[in-house]
Amino acid sequence: QVQLVESGGGLVQAGGSLRLSCAASGVSLTNFNINDMGWYRQAPGKQREFVARITSGGNTNYADSVKGRFTISRDNAKKMVYLQMNSLKPEDTAVYYCNGPWPGNWGRGTQVTVSS
Repeated sequence: QVQLVESGGGLVQAGGSLRLSCAASGVSLTNFNINDMGWYRQAPGKQREFVARITSGGNTNYADSVKGRFTISRDNAKKMVYLQMNSLKPEDTAVYYCNGPWPGNWGRGTQVTVSS
């Protein structure tokens, strides 16, 4: 089964930036490359929600709440997915997870805390 390890979270002031990374292992380059990948987040007391998605071809899609502020990218050769987060707001505070087409395959996630 694929293993996904998120990193790059931390504490940042409102208006600041963070770059999250997602490293995939236990999956071949071919099977990683053909899959769409996405970022999701879960705040305390709330369900996990979609944040951003990137297809194998590099097409992207974003939740309305982050559009214009977040950018998702991928490096297929490294089996990595990134999320550049700019103009962060306190409402962005959550645990951020990455995943592909592997139901229930959630990792530990990385905590993002934005102070006001």
